[in-house]
Amino acid sequence: MRRTISFFLNGSEVNVTLKDHMRLIDCLRETLNLTGTKEGCGEGECGACTVLVDGQAVNSCLYPAPEAEGKNVLTIEGLQGSENRLSFIQKAFVELGAIQCGFCTPGMILATKALLDSNPDPSDQDIRAALQGNLCRCTGYVQIVEAVKQAAENMRGPE
Repeated sequence: MRRTISFFLNGSEVNVTLKDHMRLIDCLRETLNLTGTKEGCGEGECGACTVLVDGQAVNSCLYPAPEAEGKNVLTIEGLQGSENRLSFIQKAFVELGAIQCGFCTPGMILATKALLDSNPDPSDQDIRAALQGNLCRCTGYVQIVEAVKQAAENMRGPE
């Protein structure tokens, strides 16, 4: 069965026709051609496919696309600033070497955004808890935690 749904994607309203059983990741990548969201495991174990739905980090490989009806979905493409500038989170990840192959990076960055939106001054323990569902095989978590701390400082501004 097919249905048309509408939701806000990266700040713009979209209408898509999809199958009732389509996953959000497939809607984003195949229907809407937004390939920044990656599928790692397809089982909700790795976090590579993390996007924000109404501000909450979700595994888009497990999230039914029809459930996005009327909601706000943010992908890595939605973090670009004017003139394609990196967000403060993306910039911190690059500057502190928190990326290697980059496969996990979109999910890590969106999980970081969800954390910093709810807790602008997280402790190391808060950061590790927020990112526990996101796996990285290359970088190591020290640089990632440092990048999140730097992004939090950048977000708060000069003290």
